[in-house]
Amino acid sequence: MKLTDQQKKEILEQQSQQNMTKRTVSVELEKILYEAISVLDHGFIRVVDYMGEDSSIVQAARVSYGKGTKKVSTDSGLIKYLMRHRHTTPFEMCEIKYHVKLPIFVARQWIRHRTANVNEYSARYSILDKEFYLPAKEHLAAQSKNNRQGRGNLINGKQADAILDMLKQDAERTYKNYEEMLNERFDGTTIDESKDGLARELARMNLTLNTYTQWYWKTDLLNLLNFLNLRTDNHAQYEIRTYADAMLKTVKKWVPIAYEAFVDYRVGGLELSSKSKLVIEKMIKGQACNFENSNLSKREWNELMESFGFTEKII
Repeated sequence: MKLTDQQKKEILEQQSQQNMTKRTVSVELEKILYEAISVLDHGFIRVVDYMGEDSSIVQAARVSYGKGTKKVSTDSGLIKYLMRHRHTTPFEMCEIKYHVKLPIFVARQWIRHRTANVNEYSARYSILDKEFYLPAKEHLAAQSKNNRQGRGNLINGKQADAILDMLKQDAERTYKNYEEMLNERFDGTTIDESKDGLARELARMNLTLNTYTQWYWKTDLLNLLNFLNLRTDNHAQYEIRTYADAMLKTVKKWVPIAYEAFVDYRVGGLELSSKSKLVIEKMIKGQACNFENSNLSKREWNELMESFGFTEKII
């Protein structure tokens, strides 16, 4: 990620602000407020605002006048209880706003989470940055043979070089055409004074999906954790997972108790169907149990065996 001198100056100006407040603040999150955290090759996330922290969850759960209790252990026990039993509204009392720079194809996948307030960079009003996402070779993979929305074996050698070359050339060519249609370069200079440029809302249509866009994304803690639960999972697409991983680190600074409960009960936890629960109960009791008498589908059985580190998988 490379920030312009103007962007660096704006971030420093934001970080140098000293505002008086009576609101509860997260000391650790304050330390990285406005900071651009690098993601992918040109992307970033920045926390630009937030409301509440761990004690706000406790306050909401108890509907109290105070901001929690004097004992962190007491607050921790309550937050873990709320997370464990899937209480929702106390976590909605905390909100956070991110500034995100991301490839368009990641943004289109991300926007499916319809639980946030979003304002995206307008390519009808401004010219998009001349920056494109190009995956590293270790992330070039073939289509999975058993998962229609996943990756399979890595692509190496000359084929990988050719693919990266195509991605780069396509992005550069379409951006050059974009500038020519606008009759305006990225730096704001006019290409041909005798011509009118095409409207920006039309010229943008042929840009490649690896072109970078930006947005402000604001959500509450409950919906943020739901997003992160899905997008930090190993099955999530690598590119959006890198953003989710970076955001999860900011959550740890913002609400460390809620973060710990989330990692314990959501990320590291496991949901079982009634049939799967019965299989595990039989195994614990030493009773005979196999795929044939489990009443589970092949996929359910294999997922269950993998989750508990068993080797009894069905091919």
